[in-house]
Amino acid sequence: MSLEEYKGVFTFAQQVDHKLEGVAFELIGKGKELAKDLGTEVTAVLIGSGIKDLADQLAEYGADHVIVVDDPKLENYRTEPYAQALAGVINEFKPEIVLVGATAIGRDLGPTVSARVKTGLTADCTQLDIGNFPLEPKEGVTQKPNQLLMTRPAFGGNTIATIACPDNRPQMATVRPGVMIKLDPVKGAKADIIEFKPDLTENNKYVEIVEVIKEAKKTADIMDAKILVSGGRGVGSPENFKILDDLAEAIGGTVSCSRAVVDAGWKPKDLQVGQTGKTVRPNVYFAIGISGAIQHTAGMEESDIIIAINKDESAPIFDVADYGIVGDLNKIVPALTEAIKAAVKE
Repeated sequence: MSLEEYKGVFTFAQQVDHKLEGVAFELIGKGKELAKDLGTEVTAVLIGSGIKDLADQLAEYGADHVIVVDDPKLENYRTEPYAQALAGVINEFKPEIVLVGATAIGRDLGPTVSARVKTGLTADCTQLDIGNFPLEPKEGVTQKPNQLLMTRPAFGGNTIATIACPDNRPQMATVRPGVMIKLDPVKGAKADIIEFKPDLTENNKYVEIVEVIKEAKKTADIMDAKILVSGGRGVGSPENFKILDDLAEAIGGTVSCSRAVVDAGWKPKDLQVGQTGKTVRPNVYFAIGISGAIQHTAGMEESDIIIAINKDESAPIFDVADYGIVGDLNKIVPALTEAIKAAVKE
């Protein structure tokens, strides 16, 4: 493998039902940062059926080029045809870096494609940088520049690992949605479209979709919320989350939680904030009965305003909070809710 042949940053632009997912724009935003360090450009790869008209949206969010793979076999996501399509793009255009969202689709597609193109993949990344590898000079080891340094939680979120793939290309990573920041859109931007027809060969790995049944979401997407009222183990019980529900209703927010709450079975996984949950950036984040371990704060520390309520004045959550209240949440939260209701009435 000649590493010099591989140039450019490619991002997988995930679309479902003819709608681009938010992570598609986030990857372009991060891709632009990486491309600037490498002196190259960002190409979004759009795969589906009848999806060419979505290309301009990707250009508005910063894509320099858009490769469109349009085929009726790609109407709905299936592992094999999508893997053939993305692997075909990689083999043809030889990108240096390929980024895929760590969604349900991306976590299936990314590893499959990396195996097809004989390279490594770092999953569920929370940070991406360009730098030297090894990170520090070592005697007898050549330090290679301009490597993709992929950072992700390891060992259940108890430590952070930085991983590189210095000897193979492309360097591939799946990236957690909500972690990277999308650029402000440039309205009216037009995509430089490259149409590509890969060899989509039906084989015994193809599955037949008999029926698609769509189920309405039972919980709000906390990644879209402007105000989050988040509870931890300190709330005490699932029944006691009622006081958080009341606060969220009064202030127009959404309830979320820590991993301890999910592990205890009090709330569903969809509401979990943190390294092993979702990364959020609301305008206001209430951390109620949450100690503030690094696994949790990594998922919410970019919130505009953080308000912590905890009876332990030495809780780490106060280190990241803009405002902190030390005391009994069972007294503070209802009082805060009533004050907000009274203010609204006035």
